[in-house]
Amino acid sequence: MSSEFTQDGAAPHPEHTMLGAAGDHGASVIDVTTETFMAEVIEASQDRLVLLDLWAPWCGPCKQLTPVLEKLAAQSDGAVRLAKMNIDEHPAVAQQLQVQSIPAVFAFKGGQPVDGFMARCLKARSKNFSKNIWMTRLANRLPRL
Repeated sequence: MSSEFTQDGAAPHPEHTMLGAAGDHGASVIDVTTETFMAEVIEASQDRLVLLDLWAPWCGPCKQLTPVLEKLAAQSDGAVRLAKMNIDEHPAVAQQLQVQSIPAVFAFKGGQPVDGFMARCLKARSKNFSKNIWMTRLANRLPRL
């Protein structure tokens, strides 16, 4: 999405410019499909950390986690991209990653998954994931929540 002014001359709300479509390489949050996964996650992870959020519309915990991930990506000053994939519509990547429950989040760097967690171990694993990824890789670039 563009950061241009709306038809009435008002600047768009910041959250409306954060979410981009596939191919919008500047967006901090993007929806990806099976077809765009290689370019938007694997290739993009050569330049910055890409978080892959595997979710489904019926998943309550996904609805709670996704806004937190969106906020972290938006506050990273471009260091992190959040790639959101609806696994009901695009199950192939989740199957390849052997996802057994959602939400599932994987961090990609250099074209490879470097860390992640799934719902079945969400509390314990997300704490370690947060420490590993946010604290060491971004080193104080993100404000505390």
